[in-house]
Amino acid sequence: MPFNKALLGLGILCAAGVGISHAAGIERVPSTYPNSPILQAVTLPGNGQLTYLSGILPDPVDAKAAKDDLRAAGTTEQQTVVVFRKIEAVLAQRGLTLGDVVQLRVYLVGDPAKGGRLDFDGLQAGFRQFFGTDKQPLKPARTTVQVAGLVLPGALIEVEAVAATATPTSSPKN
Repeated sequence: MPFNKALLGLGILCAAGVGISHAAGIERVPSTYPNSPILQAVTLPGNGQLTYLSGILPDPVDAKAAKDDLRAAGTTEQQTVVVFRKIEAVLAQRGLTLGDVVQLRVYLVGDPAKGGRLDFDGLQAGFRQFFGTDKQPLKPARTTVQVAGLVLPGALIEVEAVAATATPTSSPKN
């Protein structure tokens, strides 16, 4: 199965890495970039469970703005905070937390105020409120891409998430 082979490959990377966290049996390999809020890789053991969240969009923050106005839903940072609060709520309904998130796909629309380029700094400012904090120190693997548009007019961000939990394995007794 290709997915299992990919996990095996990530497991080999993890075995060679430094600073690997094995919280609840899930291997989390830190990024090679200093102070990065994301991971390089995540490996889930065979005794785990994955939960996939469909793309989550922000809610409009300015009811008076035209629906196709990019500012109807706020800046990239504001929208990022709204999206991660929504992800947090969906996870909570399943007994999960943001600490269980192991992978994210982030889609950003280019901001006209930034010459049509994605607002990566705005994404990072919102993202860092939820991952790699004292309250929630775990970080996910993440991909961020710029897209031409999203289904919700005015949205600058959409995020897909994968959460993982692992059943603790018992240690062999000597």
